[in-house]
Amino acid sequence: MVALEQLGFAPCYHMRNVLGDLENELPHWEAAQDGNPDWEAAFRDSQSTCDWPSARFYEDLIDYYPDAKVILTVRDGESWVRSMRETVWGVYFGDSVLHHVSDARACIDPQWRRFIELMNRMNWEEGGALTGDHQSDQGLIEVMERWNGQVQQTVPAERLLVWNPKEGWDPLCEFLEVGVPDAPLPHLNDTASFKEGVLGGGLAMINEWWDQRERPATGLHGAPLEEGAASR
Repeated sequence: MVALEQLGFAPCYHMRNVLGDLENELPHWEAAQDGNPDWEAAFRDSQSTCDWPSARFYEDLIDYYPDAKVILTVRDGESWVRSMRETVWGVYFGDSVLHHVSDARACIDPQWRRFIELMNRMNWEEGGALTGDHQSDQGLIEVMERWNGQVQQTVPAERLLVWNPKEGWDPLCEFLEVGVPDAPLPHLNDTASFKEGVLGGGLAMINEWWDQRERPATGLHGAPLEEGAASR
């Protein structure tokens, strides 16, 4: 996202847009998942997009935006699996704080529950982008390779760049027909950012719910007072 915006394709629509405004953004992607997208309403003034949920609909988007170019970002399979385990996969599966905080938030936050259900439909349920043996590392790598292969088979070659960030600016800028910036290619820790967003947002919501709940009158050690009793 930062790289595209640095090259002049700003604003770039990203998952952060969705997470930052679930109430207003979720309906666009629920409609898209149901086969009734309104891309103009979803992207508004965006000049580019990356990451889920938009990447899930790349086939629709290349038809709707016939002049758009597609960048398929690739990376080492093992590092991708490590990142997935700590982010997207970890929200739904495994015994992690990330998973349990997300589940707890879904119990008290209807918007988060809608988001989790939507991402489940997009990713893990039958017909989702990431279906398959995602419990084993090798199985998850094969899921990634299947997705990459589908993109390369679907997008016309002249509109597609298969790009590893290790290659730097040059192939990206040549493909997008823009100048190479003087600044180095930005390398952001998306795993840390994702976890901070999900955990921080979840814990904040849980704390808010806890602070607003109805509390019984309590004695010295937090036990409810019996009728007629008084604390001191």
